[in-house]
Amino acid sequence: MAAPTPSSPTGPKRFIPLENNPATMTTLLHTLGLSPTLAFHDVYSLTDPDLLAFVPRPAHALLLVFPVSKTYESFRHSEDAGKKEYDGKGDEEEIVWYKQTIGNACGLIGLLHAVSNGEARDFVSKGSDLDTFVKDAVPLGAQERAKLVENSDVLEKAHRDAANMGDTAAPGADDDVDLHYVCFVKSSGKLWEMDGRRKGPLARGSLGEGEDVLSEKALDIGVRPFLKREEEAGEGEVRFSLICLAENLE
Repeated sequence: MAAPTPSSPTGPKRFIPLENNPATMTTLLHTLGLSPTLAFHDVYSLTDPDLLAFVPRPAHALLLVFPVSKTYESFRHSEDAGKKEYDGKGDEEEIVWYKQTIGNACGLIGLLHAVSNGEARDFVSKGSDLDTFVKDAVPLGAQERAKLVENSDVLEKAHRDAANMGDTAAPGADDDVDLHYVCFVKSSGKLWEMDGRRKGPLARGSLGEGEDVLSEKALDIGVRPFLKREEEAGEGEVRFSLICLAENLE
């Protein structure tokens, strides 16, 4: 058994890691029941307005994948040190958060965060497997939601099929993978950093009515400081990829 990492928590169940590929992620969610009117798109720059203009708007969620570093681990533990374990639940909950307990499932957890919150949730087809899952998850606390994910045969099959369709050969479920996924979503007028390996969802600041997750305000309080912290610790170099959930142009 591989040593536990942020993407591979200690636990009996492990998944084949997902490739951060728009087509792979889109197919997985469409299979589960997300409307075909939404899809994932590559985000090639966070600073060049010409490249950002290629991304359809509004952007409902950002999915960031990056190599786990000592800086990330140190910051994660430091920021979480004074926080209580999150256990929000019910229809009055500001944000639907999933605790990750399955090894190498951080990509799936990121996708669930993307479609369980904000306007993207309105694009989940009624009566679909995804619709049923989210409705079952909402009344549950964090531990019970984690069990719901663990015990879902529908999620496991969709994840397995998607993991085997990437552009590169998929690693094994027991491989020690150092890549991790974090999702940024807008819900209840706030930008949230969603990471199933933290103690709960992280509110990064308020967003106005016309500001989506790719707006200047959202980038300045979300992805940019995240990557700047990694870049400074890595002496100017940081590897990452970013995709966003928005209108399907095909």
